[in-house]
Amino acid sequence: LVELDPNLSSLSLQTLLSEKVGQLMDWTGRRAVIRMNGEKFRRFVKAPPRNYSVVIMFTALQPQRQCGVCKQADEEYQILANSWRYSTAFTNKVFFATVDFDEGSDVFQMLNMNSAPSFIHFPAKGKPKKSDSYELQVRGFAAEQLARWVGDRTDVQIRVIRPPNYAGPLMLGFLLAVIGGLAYLRRNNLEFLYNKNVWAFSALCFCLIMTSGQMWNHIRGPPYAHKNPTTGQVSYIHGSSQAQFVAETHIVLFFNSAVTMGMVLLHEAATSDMDIGKRKIMCVAGIGLVMLFFSWLLSIFRAKYHGYPYSFLLS
Repeated sequence: LVELDPNLSSLSLQTLLSEKVGQLMDWTGRRAVIRMNGEKFRRFVKAPPRNYSVVIMFTALQPQRQCGVCKQADEEYQILANSWRYSTAFTNKVFFATVDFDEGSDVFQMLNMNSAPSFIHFPAKGKPKKSDSYELQVRGFAAEQLARWVGDRTDVQIRVIRPPNYAGPLMLGFLLAVIGGLAYLRRNNLEFLYNKNVWAFSALCFCLIMTSGQMWNHIRGPPYAHKNPTTGQVSYIHGSSQAQFVAETHIVLFFNSAVTMGMVLLHEAATSDMDIGKRKIMCVAGIGLVMLFFSWLLSIFRAKYHGYPYSFLLS
């Protein structure tokens, strides 16, 4: 019998690990997000040895899948991965990858996944825990939120660096130019600056935008809506009180605007000098707007805050 050196198996594992890390580093050098199929997933994520973490976005980007949310989430994920790839703190401790349903449907079946997009962290040791699955519906898919989650799971802090976006400054500059041009054209008559209706309308628009949840969208970066990949049903209202969709803020903004318009009509009906017939029409229209759209707002509230006992007109 030949006595085998016990260090040989350890050496072979170290060699295999070195090859895997070297291959992942090579792929990351070409593109920040590694595209994986079933074979790569089993070799580099599931099979030992592994001393690195892998964050994987499970998605469905093919046009026939019609997953608009997947494209938006992928853009944020690419920003996160590139921020890590070009960071001075970059190491081989964490890698970012993606598995597309049409390229790795066997991986979806292996993990019992039936929706996309989803984010899962595969730690260097052990199996993923519940906290290793990203709560997309609650936290949104903004790169900053993903970076905080990655930091919690891996202790790797990523400073998100976004590519410059000149749309905001350009729009602000255009708006200021228009206002400046109007002021110059009417430089001999600036009474419109003292018009209470103009300032009241501007303040009202600002309040409606803020109360509809636009700032929350800007911070959290939620999807516009959610499409169930199994049934194809699209949800515009989030079922939880802890999150919302972009479409939901637009709906709430419209409903609040309609209620406000109803209140304005009621005020004008009570205070204007128009003939009684027109004032009655304004009064009826105002009451109708307030009752109908307030009942819709209340129904949305009931749908998000389960167990809320009150309703009006609509259940």
